[in-house]
Amino acid sequence: MDKKDIERINELAKKKKTVGLTASEVEEQARLRRAYLDGFKENLKATLDQVYIEREDGTYEKLKKKPLKN
Repeated sequence: MDKKDIERINELAKKKKTVGLTASEVEEQARLRRAYLDGFKENLKATLDQVYIEREDGTYEKLKKKPLKN
């Protein structure tokens, strides 16, 4: 996501608060927000994949994903 897309998200948010959005602008806002969130999640996952936990005995263990609760 580049700076232009983020500026557009902010522009649409400001317009929504003041005058409202058209149907096409609502769709564009949803698409841009989804793209932003997907990119954010990918970057966070890549960062967490590089994290290691140091145990008391001095060994390192890769950070593991918690199992989902049912």
